[in-house]
Amino acid sequence: MPTTDATTAAATAATAVRTGRLEAPGAALHYEVRGRGPLLVMMPGGSADAGIYDTLAAGLADRWTLVAFDPRGYSRSTLHGPAGEQLPGTHSEDVARLIELLSPGGAPAAVFGSSSSAIVALELLSRRPGLVGRVVAHEPPLVELLPDPAAGRAVFAAVRESFLRDGVEAAMATMAAGLAPEGGAGGGRYEVATGADEESRAATGPVEDGGATAPPEESGGASEAEAEAEAQNGAGAGAEVDAVAEAEAATVRRMMANLPVFLEHVLCSFSGHAPDLDALRAAGPKLVVGVGRDSRALLPAVAAERLAQRVGSATAEFPGGHVGLTEDPVAFGARLREVLLG
Repeated sequence: MPTTDATTAAATAATAVRTGRLEAPGAALHYEVRGRGPLLVMMPGGSADAGIYDTLAAGLADRWTLVAFDPRGYSRSTLHGPAGEQLPGTHSEDVARLIELLSPGGAPAAVFGSSSSAIVALELLSRRPGLVGRVVAHEPPLVELLPDPAAGRAVFAAVRESFLRDGVEAAMATMAAGLAPEGGAGGGRYEVATGADEESRAATGPVEDGGATAPPEESGGASEAEAEAEAQNGAGAGAEVDAVAEAEAATVRRMMANLPVFLEHVLCSFSGHAPDLDALRAAGPKLVVGVGRDSRALLPAVAAERLAQRVGSATAEFPGGHVGLTEDPVAFGARLREVLLG
């Protein structure tokens, strides 16, 4: 039976992050690998990068080799030229290259995408079905599948124009104004995550206790050696918490820096993408469309459910809303495990 130290070492090895860089036409892609087992590619949406999956991936690394990456033009994935309009097809080929590079024995990979990256996951499935065994597409905001596609396109076009004219803050205000009212472009109350939702949630973190302190506990006669050991353990835990907080803050800073690329070059081209429904229908058994428990009336979930109906794929409810993976990554990850193994 393995000792506690051996078990701890194995767990640490499973969650240790190995980084790499993959050259692709027009870009160099930063990717991160952890865990052991069949390949699971985790694709960030909105303006997020690989860091958005740090907590969620740690809970899945016992079963899968997880790969997360920065999409081209974001964070550490640099373009070889000026930023231009981004297309789901180009991004899907980036994911295909990662699978071909990293999948053990060339076995089909599982793929998870959320929001804009769910659109990339669908494009990968339709173009390269042999590379994937299961695709989980969580709330792809495909406006072409809404009852009134023109209204959806107009909202996102206004957001982009607002950004180009007045900057990120104005674009976020336009997003809120255009998507929040009742009776929008699909019969419900609409919102969409552009990455700002993930950033604000990640940046907020746990609520402080307002400075209240608990009364000191009785020592119970603990020796000085025991007290010193407890202090050292506490210091180590505190340093670990500080490191996690700094990593989360760094992720948020990168996501904020990515917003201009997302708003100008990704938002409209991805949300306005018309998926190959015939190809998705043919690959239907491999596809699960995810919908947030708290966001069923919002644009991405409405589009997602209409997609599932059109191609005959399964649907799965996930905890939280459109950004459920950042609202409660542990619960979201547990549900993702169920869906992948189901």
